[in-house]
Amino acid sequence: MTNRISEINLFFSTPVWTCIVPNFQNINDSILEYIYELKSKDSEGLKRSNFKGWHSNNFDLNEPKPKEFVNSIQTPLKELFNDMEWDLFKQKVKITSMWSIINTKEAFNGRHIHGNNHISAAYYVKAPEKCGNIVFYDPRSAPVFNHPIIKKPNKLNSDSHSIKPKEGLLVLFPSYLHHSVEVNQSNDERIVISFNINLN
Repeated sequence: MTNRISEINLFFSTPVWTCIVPNFQNINDSILEYIYELKSKDSEGLKRSNFKGWHSNNFDLNEPKPKEFVNSIQTPLKELFNDMEWDLFKQKVKITSMWSIINTKEAFNGRHIHGNNHISAAYYVKAPEKCGNIVFYDPRSAPVFNHPIIKKPNKLNSDSHSIKPKEGLLVLFPSYLHHSVEVNQSNDERIVISFNINLN
């Protein structure tokens, strides 16, 4: 074993925050009822990045169940703001939109970003095995188009990384970060809540 003499400085690295939300079972039961109610009123939904999946209209954040969900994720949001050292006295934090996507078997989401926002999120209400990882792509153009041959992928040399969904998992990431969702290979629904945050 050799002692290295160099230090790695991760300048311009892209943060992605993950956590299991406390008491997620009760939260999921409550918000799932709300999502199914939205779907019963609008079975067609919207067409955005979703292929075969159902995309809801935006949640009404003044309704009790979305409010309860927002309250449940305050701690990880505060940790993110602290990590970034954003001045919340000089800016107002606002959730600009929140919605749900239900991916049934063979549904997926194409690569996209969430423009005109600072932070975006995915929270998993239902996440069966093989339901489709969320995949993030290197936002820098140079290493994507020109990079050396690698022996094995790692966090420094890969141009994409994926996160496996788990029920109760919250994933927070910069809105500029390109991402997609793999094909749901399970026979059950993959249900996610997504939202965007802006600071003005």
